[in-house]
Amino acid sequence: MKLLVCIKQVPDQESRFEPDAAGVWYSETDVAFRMNEYDEYAVEQAVQLRENLGEGAELTVLSIGPDRVVEVLKKALAMGCDNAAHILDNDASRKDPWQIASIISSYAEDKGFEIIFAGMQSQDRCSAQVGVTVAEHLGFACTTTIVGFEYANGMITVRRELEGGMKGVVRLPPPALVTCQLGLNVPRYPTLPNIIKAKKKEITVIPVADLLSEEALVATTGFYPPAKKCGGIVLEGDVAELVDKVFVILKEKTAVLR
Repeated sequence: MKLLVCIKQVPDQESRFEPDAAGVWYSETDVAFRMNEYDEYAVEQAVQLRENLGEGAELTVLSIGPDRVVEVLKKALAMGCDNAAHILDNDASRKDPWQIASIISSYAEDKGFEIIFAGMQSQDRCSAQVGVTVAEHLGFACTTTIVGFEYANGMITVRRELEGGMKGVVRLPPPALVTCQLGLNVPRYPTLPNIIKAKKKEITVIPVADLLSEEALVATTGFYPPAKKCGGIVLEGDVAELVDKVFVILKEKTAVLR
């Protein structure tokens, strides 16, 4: 069985974000990058399935982006993926979900993948559109936000997270694509021996121009921090006195009592 897991390199959420010169995305100056958290769960689930299937199974990890995405590909290889595909694109951040999905499906369409894993969404764009669009392109069965996964007797059974804490159970046959939610599993930490082994695994580099034939359907027109709001006022003291203070503040500084 051939498996594919799609991952993305995103900025660490602790980074300090500033708009870039064009004002349509973030500047990469002083920004640290890591594997998208949702994708870590996807990699772990794909690796677990690869291990359970044993001989004859092959797991490929794919990522789109500039040279720096090799870092997350190497991490996925150290976690247990067999080989990697790097779609080299220095302008990946400018592409919309439709184009990204088109690139992935163009790569996957003739490879014979039976199950594709992806994160529910990326932590930078948060569109949650790429995985389901890839499934639509390829004609795969698809289910999203999975928090439980089983494969037996040629059938996939998943538990999905729904609104209000509810769970749903879905069964679907391969070929299929699933998007992974936080809590699906506990992603493993790559060990030193596996990191060393990962250096010998193949990373195939493919120029994005070889795969992309679609124009963007949407465009980001602005990227900016939220407007700063004035700070609150902390009042301390006796309750009776505080009531009088609050009354005065509301009367003088707001229109509540006017």
